[in-house]
Amino acid sequence: MKKDKVSSFKFQVSGFRFQVSSFRFQVSGFRFQVSGFRFNVFQYSIFIIQYSILIFVLLLAFSCRRTYNTQMPADDTVNIEHQKREILLRINQEMVEEEAQAIKKYAENQNWEMKTTETGLWYMIYKNGRGEKATSGKIVTLEYTLSLLNNAICYSSAEFGPMSFKMGFGGVESGLEEGVLLLREGDKARFIMPPHLAHGLTGDGDCIPMRAIIIYDVELVRVTE
Repeated sequence: MKKDKVSSFKFQVSGFRFQVSSFRFQVSGFRFQVSGFRFNVFQYSIFIIQYSILIFVLLLAFSCRRTYNTQMPADDTVNIEHQKREILLRINQEMVEEEAQAIKKYAENQNWEMKTTETGLWYMIYKNGRGEKATSGKIVTLEYTLSLLNNAICYSSAEFGPMSFKMGFGGVESGLEEGVLLLREGDKARFIMPPHLAHGLTGDGDCIPMRAIIIYDVELVRVTE
């Protein structure tokens, strides 16, 4: 009769080892023999134990947290919420200061003498016009170039045409509206806006990246009712 024989067979996956030596299967008389059978699960067992402990600790922590929150006095809850707000305010303040330093450095490198508003807008009017003043409710038309601190141009009226919008009704960056309110027809100005006056932490999803400081170079060409 036919015999099948494998002298040595090994199977190993990442610390898990399965070995069979002298494996013989004989049909005649139906004889099955395995010698030298070895199954090494030590490392695999450690792996399972570690992850079991981790899952247990996470479940226990979650359970304790729910119980603690349920039994926590109202005053303690208020204190924790207050601490969270303080941490967020501190982080926000650090970000604002970091952005202000970046803008200051850029303006100095460009030799621009800029002023700042209470909201954090940086601006300079480098050409004075004599036309009508921009006010809330008026429709303004701008020639503009919008760029980043690395001088990459994102949008411009040369490519997309002049920009028109009604003051006080949104639809543009809050920093742009604030800056245009400082202008009259014929004025040319530069505005540098930190993210909170521009497109925030997310950017515009196109050319303006997350948490970007943007620069507007504008000319107010028309103010209408």
